[in-house]
Amino acid sequence: QVQLVESGGGLVQTGGSLRLSCAASVPTLGTYLMAWFRRAPGTEREYVASITRTLGRTYYADSVKGRFTIARDNAKNMVYLQMDSLKPEDTAVYYCAAAGQTGRLVSSTASYDYWGQGTQVTVSS
Repeated sequence: QVQLVESGGGLVQTGGSLRLSCAASVPTLGTYLMAWFRRAPGTEREYVASITRTLGRTYYADSVKGRFTIARDNAKNMVYLQMDSLKPEDTAVYYCAAAGQTGRLVSSTASYDYWGQGTQVTVSS
């Protein structure tokens, strides 16, 4: 059973930065496509960013492109989301997700098999 635990959320002012971490309890993190999603109050969970298994190719939602950076350290079983130039509309619960199978749409929640419990990010104006 894969377990994902997020950390690093908190309260930050507009323009500030936060770094989220996701610790994965898996034998080999490199076999999983990893991603971050978020859910703001009253909205559906939305895609933020993803990173492929071994080549580490990254993909981003248009809303965060140029401000957020996803990274992974397969040796440490860790995935990160560096968030810079934060805006109030980035306020949400952020979730780490893992997909075991290949060939899936990276931006779809249905593609992911495992989810963390989420960490709250609040950006004040």
